[in-house]
Amino acid sequence: MTVTKDRALLRNMFDAALDAAAPGRLLGAHLPKPPAGRLIVIGAGKAAASMAASFEAAWGARLPAPEGMVVTRYGHGAKTERIEVVEAAHPEPDEAGREAARRILALAESAGEGDLVLSLISGGGSALLSLPAPGVDFAEKQALTRALLASGAPIGEMNAVRKHLSAIKGGRLAAAAFPARVLTLAISDVPGDDPGVIASGPTVADPTTFAEARAILARRGIAAPPSVARHLETEAEETPKPGDARLSRAEYRLIGAPMLSLEAAAAVAEAAGVRPLILGDALEGEARELGAEMAARALAESGPVVLISGGETTVTIRREAAPLGRGGRNVEFLLGLAAALRGAPGVSAIACDTDGVDGMEEVAGAIIDEGTPVRAVAAGLSFEDALTRHDGHGFFAATGDQVVTGPTLTNVNDFRAVLVRRG
Repeated sequence: MTVTKDRALLRNMFDAALDAAAPGRLLGAHLPKPPAGRLIVIGAGKAAASMAASFEAAWGARLPAPEGMVVTRYGHGAKTERIEVVEAAHPEPDEAGREAARRILALAESAGEGDLVLSLISGGGSALLSLPAPGVDFAEKQALTRALLASGAPIGEMNAVRKHLSAIKGGRLAAAAFPARVLTLAISDVPGDDPGVIASGPTVADPTTFAEARAILARRGIAAPPSVARHLETEAEETPKPGDARLSRAEYRLIGAPMLSLEAAAAVAEAAGVRPLILGDALEGEARELGAEMAARALAESGPVVLISGGETTVTIRREAAPLGRGGRNVEFLLGLAAALRGAPGVSAIACDTDGVDGMEEVAGAIIDEGTPVRAVAAGLSFEDALTRHDGHGFFAATGDQVVTGPTLTNVNDFRAVLVRRG
């Protein structure tokens, strides 16, 4: 089979993974019973607007008519009739996200005993629900977010800190809606599908503590700005814990998850005569190191086989990364993979973020093949320099290997597939 056909197969697998996570396919099976009172729809995440639009379409003319608001990333909006959609910044929070979070919290607080608060949650909600706890300076919270993003901390650690600086995350949103019933429909983007980590768990109990948040910052070598340090030391108000009565009327349903998308991609490979091996949906660690490990695994395989994985790797920004390039964890993974493969024949790979945005770039990721090193040399590039400067997007733009989808309006974390024909 030609390299062109293998690239097409990898892209078809990625498209199948996206389709399996499309809110329009997921929402209809999870419609709640109409409440006696109001139906208040709130939500946050990169898929939140698409989820809201899909819910409106599935709810139709049922009464009561939905009201409410969701917040999503800039460019990830969708057309709705009654549920307001607000766009804000991700991954670094901005004023639009703070104001949206304030209004969403107020909607929850307005709910009464006969009302239903429907919470539509997906990955990205942590940055988008950016309402600081009382006393925490917003600019200082933004600075801390930047430091966490550059530290290489896994998403669970990041969100444990963010929950303890928030007025809305870590179960506080559901607590604010009590005694109304709260139903959360969630699409997971985190390793292990932990409801407390997805968007920092605004509607579920939080087992983490202020002490853990302080320990995470210390372990990552991050000095907390003054208002953040005071808040974490004061421990003014802990997040709602398991057994909190205010969460007794809150229900949580996971309607979309990374493994479902990996399985859909595996079916595409199998139909093409390629044996799929799903290595897991929760692979973590340094992106470049996982790339090198995956190269060794691929070179030991006898094809045709495709190694499929999901999860959320990290990129630690190193001091020598100057001038810093344009990077993301998926393209960093591919740089590490390609550097270790060194143009080995019969191996190609794709790595993309399922929301269509890898890092800060409006590019999902890239596809590499045995011709990538040749194209890199022709462009005057080296894997080593690109890795040193974290310049995956710049590198793959020059080699013509980028995958650009635009906003996918869903998010089930990273998708990786390494196709092996050799052996």
